[in-house]
Formats: sequence, structure tokens, C-alpha cells
Amino acid sequence: MASLSVSVGAPETYDLAKELEQFQSTKAGVKGLLDSGITKIPKMFVHPKEDVPKNSELGLTTALEVPVIDLASIDDKQAHLEIVEKVEKAASSYGFFQLVNHGIPEKVLDSLLEGSKAFHEGDVAVKSNLYTTDRSRKVRYFSNSRLYKSAFANWHDTLVCDFDGSLDANDIPVVCRNSIINYEQHLRSVAKTVCELLSEALGLAKDHLASINASQKQFMVCHYYPPCPEPDLAMGTTKHTDPSFLTILLQDSVGGLQVHHQGQWVNVPPVHGALVVNIGDLLQLVSNDKFKSVEHRVLANSTEKGPRLSVATFLNPLRSEEKPYGPIKELLSDSNPPIYRDVIFQDYMMHFASKGITTRALDHFKL
Repeated sequence: MASLSVSVGAPETYDLAKELEQFQSTKAGVKGLLDSGITKIPKMFVHPKEDVPKNSELGLTTALEVPVIDLASIDDKQAHLEIVEKVEKAASSYGFFQLVNHGIPEKVLDSLLEGSKAFHEGDVAVKSNLYTTDRSRKVRYFSNSRLYKSAFANWHDTLVCDFDGSLDANDIPVVCRNSIINYEQHLRSVAKTVCELLSEALGLAKDHLASINASQKQFMVCHYYPPCPEPDLAMGTTKHTDPSFLTILLQDSVGGLQVHHQGQWVNVPPVHGALVVNIGDLLQLVSNDKFKSVEHRVLANSTEKGPRLSVATFLNPLRSEEKPYGPIKELLSDSNPPIYRDVIFQDYMMHFASKGITTRALDHFKL
């Protein structure tokens, strides 16, 4: 593949558009950059110093911990009530929690990560054929989906599988096809359980969130974060919130995911077999700010750590869904009036896509 040169000229001579075009033309993503033998990252990946943690900050400890919730006894009446209470506290404060004993066999999870790694580290021609920024493609490979709307690129590549009812399984790369399909089928049950727990945590009937048709679609992204030769200059993924209703994430053992909580960046340590759940913007909207969609980020990892892999599944309304979403009426009162106006989800996504990843789209829809 053609290598991407590192721009070292003065700011007035730097041509970001040219560097972006050169990067996209390789169709090899960030992994291709690393394979070309670079030791310095291109300027488009260099983030402002204030956005990248200092080395001295990475080793700091904090008493804050993202909750880990065990679903092993969910069918026991008393244990179920305690689980709902834990979910309510986590969703309304951290906006994140980890689930263990959720019902998906570890071999299914391990197979998914192995399949994703095999794709990202596999045949360059297969990846090149899938490389596109065309959002109508149900299966696609790319790096930095909002490359032309962001000031800085992130150090990762992505394989997307958009399960919107019309995805042809044969379009999924054969090296990870079975593992992705198997995981997606298992995840449906977990997603149903999580939505029921969140409904109960809001004081609603357990099927309420399912009844508003906000989580019918699964949009899966298999992220690959190559080792970075200059991790102190780059970000794996810059800080952002998810526009989704709900996100369920599987991460490997490398680590790097952080959540912003009480003015601090808190690590989400990998727990083998666990799933990370976080509240999306749409769920914060319909819960009228009861649940929080919080900023999170992924650090770039050093060459000593090796690549990081994660698979995030965004639960959203179907693309064909045209109903407006607003604060749930049962949650409103004189003392808790609506904070947001109603919005069709696709209109919300259009607004989100028009902004850079660091711009919080939810604020635009406040009353």
C-alpha cells in the first residue's frame, strides 16, 4: 500500500485536506499506517495537548469505580429488586455499568473478539473491497467515519454490521461471519433483559421501554485500535457521548476505556466475560434526564500492549421508525416538567452526523 507521509511543515503549509485524501485512498486504515513502518504519527492524528492524558496522570488511582452488576440471581425475587436498584443508581450517575453472568457463553464472546481480530489483521484485499464511507452499505470497513467533520482523527479502524432487517449475512467477511451472527443472536436476549431492568428502574412496567420501539435495531461496530508509536499524542477515540438508545460493549483485556464522572476520568477495567452497558442520548432524552448519557473515551495504547479490540452494539429504533420520541409521559409532573422536545430519531442522527464527535448533540433538543 502507499505509505502516508508525516507532515512536519509550519502550520501555514500544512494541508489537512490533502493528508485526509491520501489516507483514505490507501483503503488500509490505521492498521495500514502501522504496517507501513511509521515511527511518527501523521499530523491529522495529533490531538491538542489538553485532550490527551499526560503520562503522569495514567497511573493515578481513584476511589471511583464503574459498577459491576451480577445477574446470576436475577430470577430470585429479592435479588431481582436489588439488581434493579443497582441498575438505577448506575444509570443515573455513571451512565455506565458492567454486567456479569448475563447468559452469553464466554466461548461466544471470545470467538467474536478472535473473529474481529482475524478480519482486521487479515487479507488486505478483503478489507480494501469493503472500505467505504457510504452509510447505506450494511457491511462496511472504514477508519474515522466523521473524518471530514472532525479536526483530529482517531487511532482506530472499524468494521460495521448494520442489522436493520435487510443485512445479507453473506456480506459479512467469512473470517468473522459465524462469530458475529452467533453473538448478535445471543445479544438479543441480553438487550431485552437490560431494557426490562431499566424500565423497572424508572418505576415503569418492565416492558415499557420495549413498547416504545427504541431498541429494535442492532448496529454493531468492531473496533481495532492498533498499537500507537506515539500514544502520548493520539487518542484511540476522543471524548464523546453515544447518540444511541443504549450501547452494549464487549472489550478485550487491553483496557483504555474511560468514563467521565465527577470531574475525573475513571477507568472501565476489563472483566473477562463481562459486557459494558452505557446509556445513550436517546435514553437520556426519554427518561427526562433521569438516566445519564455520559462522555467517554478510549486511550491510544503503546506498542508494548499490542492492539485493543472491542465490539460495540448500539440499540436504536429501526431506520423506518418515524414516530417522535420525547420524555416519557408517566415520568412527568409539575415538579418534573419535560426538558426536551420530541424528535424523530433519524432527525436526531442527522443533527449528530452534522457535528463533530465532540459536540454534544442532545443539548440542541432542549426546550
